[in-house]
Amino acid sequence: MSGIRRRGLPAVPGLSRFPELNVRTYVTYGGKAGVYFLSLEAGNLIAVLAARAFYHLPYFNADMTTQERGGIIHYFSRRYRSQAEFRGRYRPTSEIRLATPGSIEHWLTERYCLYVTHRGLLYRGEIHHAQWPLQTAEAELETNTVAAAGGISLPDTTPHLLFARKLDVLIWPLAHAE
Repeated sequence: MSGIRRRGLPAVPGLSRFPELNVRTYVTYGGKAGVYFLSLEAGNLIAVLAARAFYHLPYFNADMTTQERGGIIHYFSRRYRSQAEFRGRYRPTSEIRLATPGSIEHWLTERYCLYVTHRGLLYRGEIHHAQWPLQTAEAELETNTVAAAGGISLPDTTPHLLFARKLDVLIWPLAHAE
């Protein structure tokens, strides 16, 4: 994540750029497709606290590092006070392309809201972004216990991997969805 800031204010050095990792599912409510985050790890405690307070998102503070070496991104995340850990390497393997309507890539990326529950109510945060500049990717995963920490058992199948170097995203405040 980079360039994170409140609308109308400049980015604050040290607070507006940090690694993030999420576990999410894809949902539709009232005919509007969105994402629902099951957990999010961030390497910035202030960002974690702000996202929990203002968006009620299940953020967790984590020791995280990312480093690109020779076109390969090395990614590490270990949630504080938890067994949730991710360690792996990945890289894009194709030219940039836009998802074709009707494809799985289009279904996964063309979602323009997020949903959260808070105190028994459902909320939606509208999101705006251009179409994702996708690349096919490959990865070597050494450790991935983030989903398991939330009680989710991942299937033993080959993952469908996509890469996007950058995507500018705008998000609006939460509004009651019902």
